[in-house]
Amino acid sequence: MSVVIGLVNPKSPSNVGAVMRAAGCYQASEVRYSGERFARAAKFQTDTKNISSKIPLKATNDLTADLSGDVRIVCVELVEGATPLPEFEHPENALYIFGPEDGSIPQDIVSKAHAVVYVPTIGCMNLAATTNVLLYDRLAKSSTEINHQERILNSRDSNNRLVV
Repeated sequence: MSVVIGLVNPKSPSNVGAVMRAAGCYQASEVRYSGERFARAAKFQTDTKNISSKIPLKATNDLTADLSGDVRIVCVELVEGATPLPEFEHPENALYIFGPEDGSIPQDIVSKAHAVVYVPTIGCMNLAATTNVLLYDRLAKSSTEINHQERILNSRDSNNRLVV
């Protein structure tokens, strides 16, 4: 299973940091970004869990380059004709492409997509929030078996010792 996150010219280093945290939480394989804005602001990135040491964060001119043949391109955008996320069936191997905070995914990328989905909220969420919702939806709909006791014990921080 391969999950790659593609960010079109992200503007905010804090959002990229939060996307990296989501990538770690939901076990994405890689995060790619295009454009110049993040590269200029990268020193301000807020990858609070140092996920970039485990998951590659790569600059690229083409978010869709170097994909294996079984990877499906899924654009996530608030756009007419998009499939509502609750109705979407996630592919096993996917490149999820998210638009910039202040724009849209370019038409040439949307034209390559196997699917375009949107989160049916009132108004739009920010980049990091949308990424978290999409990745959670993928997890919630998956048939992956999770040992919940082990997951909790391995995921909580040292300040959390609550028991129900």
